[in-house]
Amino acid sequence: MSSIPSSPADLELIEKLKRQLLYAQLKIQLLEERLRLLRLEKYGASSEKLSEAQLELFKPNLDGQETIQEECDPVSTRRGKRHKRKHPGRQELPAHLPRVERVLACPPDQRLCKGCGREMIVIGFEQSCQLDVFPAKYFVLVTKREKRACKACEEQGAVEAPLPLRIIEKSLASDNVVIDTIVRKYCDHIPLYRQSAILEREAGLTISRATLDGWTLKVGELLMPVVAAMRRELLGGDYIQADETPVDVQLHEGRGKNHQSYLWLFGRPAGTVVFDFRMGRGREGPKSFLGQFGGILQTDGYAAYELIGGPKMVHAACWAHARRLFFEAAQLYPKDPLATGIVAHMDDLFAIDGDARRRGLSIGERDRLRQQKAIPLVEAIREKIEMSQFAALPASALGKACRYALGLWRELTEFLKHPILELSNNLAENALRPVAVGRKNWLHVGSPQAGPKIAAILSVVETCRRLKISAREYLEAVLPGLSTVSIQRLSGRTPLEWAARA
Repeated sequence: MSSIPSSPADLELIEKLKRQLLYAQLKIQLLEERLRLLRLEKYGASSEKLSEAQLELFKPNLDGQETIQEECDPVSTRRGKRHKRKHPGRQELPAHLPRVERVLACPPDQRLCKGCGREMIVIGFEQSCQLDVFPAKYFVLVTKREKRACKACEEQGAVEAPLPLRIIEKSLASDNVVIDTIVRKYCDHIPLYRQSAILEREAGLTISRATLDGWTLKVGELLMPVVAAMRRELLGGDYIQADETPVDVQLHEGRGKNHQSYLWLFGRPAGTVVFDFRMGRGREGPKSFLGQFGGILQTDGYAAYELIGGPKMVHAACWAHARRLFFEAAQLYPKDPLATGIVAHMDDLFAIDGDARRRGLSIGERDRLRQQKAIPLVEAIREKIEMSQFAALPASALGKACRYALGLWRELTEFLKHPILELSNNLAENALRPVAVGRKNWLHVGSPQAGPKIAAILSVVETCRRLKISAREYLEAVLPGLSTVSIQRLSGRTPLEWAARA
């Protein structure tokens, strides 16, 4: 029978082995967590909603928070009957679309009365409407400029009608073809090589991708002063949401590799959006763009947004980013009530603003609703996060989520002080999605010099989308002759001003 170790050396060795075993167990747990998270990202559902099983698990663990939940969530129906939208019925066709009438006459055998044999008269029409389209048809626009001269005064010479202003002078393509190229690439995400193939197929004309690219860069160059005016509009306001996304750019250095540059997005909800092209992701980008901006800046927790703007600028954080980290923790451990409970409380917080939107409340009315119902919810969320932080490993998904939320708590609660603030900057993320979709098609920016021009086009297209105006109609109205307009006369030509005037 072996003796029990009692010497100091043996006891110290046992303690050392225990620590190593505990460290190994914790490391295995973290590695398993990372592996599970990678599998969820690749194979899991993309929706960030809690399952009914998770919500049922959460209910018994509410304890004293049940009262808060019921008082603060008059519209959250996740635990009961889910809110169902009424079917809108048959959709009405847009009133602004032109109407083309087609009259269908009765065939001869229906024109005669079956009673007396006489021809019946037209007493009205049975009308129905369908959305129709004229397929794109390419044609050659022949412009004849009238020339006049006086027979009696031949020395005066001849005069001819002036040409209308064009986007690209002496171009083989009309303004409509140039604008169509822009809309197809940046609204419909059709790359230029496909457009070149379409032109050859439909028009029998070979226009190289390089030519189409030249049109695109020319339009971007023309729009850059307009986007500079849009930036002044944005900085003159009191609220900006910001985000960034990578985009590859060719450097033509012979290495065969692209450089990862960034498009920084700055925008106001339902207002102007400006993309700023930068070769890197450092603080210099947003710092240069914002200057001495003194309003509210809402971002995620990326450190580059710190220490920028003017001394009076208020930095607000995004609740959706904080929720996403807790949701990942809830995915990793579906039976853990800690992360699930925090996500459920955050959903109730978003439900308050959702209720305000459904009821069509003004910003002031929404703020009164927030003050009444969001404050106790925010306090409950913080209590649960602090409790979870003690129970979670610092390097675990839940530990990281707690550290992220508590580190930005002041920024997360700014919405209680500033009624105009949205709970999240999801609108900024949504504005980046077209870039991500287009990036899969047109792959990269051709050069660093092309970056700002592409950013200018994206700024105009996304702003038009937010303002619910046609990017095609805006470009048709603004682009022709824009090269002859001085910077001082650009007022009224930004999408926001054009929409207000239209």
